[in-house]
Amino acid sequence: MKKGLTHLDETGAARMVDVGEKPESHRRAIAEGLVRMTPATRDLLVSGGGKKGDALAAARIAGIMAAKRTAELVPLCHPLMLTHVMVDLAPVTEGIAIRATVECHERTGVEMEALTAVSVAALTLYDMGKALERTMCLTDIRLVAKSGGASGEYREDGAC
Repeated sequence: MKKGLTHLDETGAARMVDVGEKPESHRRAIAEGLVRMTPATRDLLVSGGGKKGDALAAARIAGIMAAKRTAELVPLCHPLMLTHVMVDLAPVTEGIAIRATVECHERTGVEMEALTAVSVAALTLYDMGKALERTMCLTDIRLVAKSGGASGEYREDGAC
């Protein structure tokens, strides 16, 4: 087993990390991503004028729901009692930017929940706009900051 691969045991088999002895602390993670699209598609999705309705509202709700269900989607994640999930979507030159902030008071972090929120919000935007543009691209999904726990603070120093 390589040092740092906490989800592998000494034989290399996948395992769920035992967090039972870790102290609870306030944990926060922020993830971001981008759905690249043409300005025409972006403008229609932002205006709510698509055939499926308000794309940004649907993506926001989907991201929140996904964060709450991360342990069901990512096999070795612990189920967490989240205290706050916020998903923001903003039109940008390249398309629609997504930012998710997730918080809890737990024994393990919420990075996967924030990344899952961004990913599912992006997938929802794609679903809402695919009739307009199948060439949309989900990109730059990444953790931009985290706090809490033994590993302390993390803040990215630049985009992907």
